[in-house]
Amino acid sequence: MSSGAAWARALAVAAVVIAADQVTKALVRQHVERGSHDAVFPGVDLVNVRNNGVAFGLFSNGKAPVILLTGAALLALIVYFALHTGKAGLWFPTGLLLGGALGNIIDRVRHDAVTDFLDLPLWPAFNLADVSITFGVLALLYVLEAPREKKKRGEADPSPT
Repeated sequence: MSSGAAWARALAVAAVVIAADQVTKALVRQHVERGSHDAVFPGVDLVNVRNNGVAFGLFSNGKAPVILLTGAALLALIVYFALHTGKAGLWFPTGLLLGGALGNIIDRVRHDAVTDFLDLPLWPAFNLADVSITFGVLALLYVLEAPREKKKRGEADPSPT
């Protein structure tokens, strides 16, 4: 895949994530009363809470440092991706991570906090951007650490049997 195609795919994934994240957060802010818990499925509640920090509320009330640290991580990701656009599948986790991080940054800048709305038992509330970041990290680990093809087609396996 060409470098341009890899960038186009990564940016398309990021755009879809940002759009879905921002639309769902806006719907929650408009239609779900803050502090309410509405059961959607057994064990899944729809809530409307604000998170001033990052995962698990860490660094709450640290808007500038959170944005700076997130920006630095995104810059590192973009540089890595720019240097490795030919790596198979790297565009997908890059798009997920960019979209999720930017979705939450948009909230921090516009609303001074991230809107979280999915609540599971024994877990802090989260949003679609958080889901995208989580799957982005898992997909990135897979792309970077996936088993390499050890033999070409037609070659014998050198391992003992």
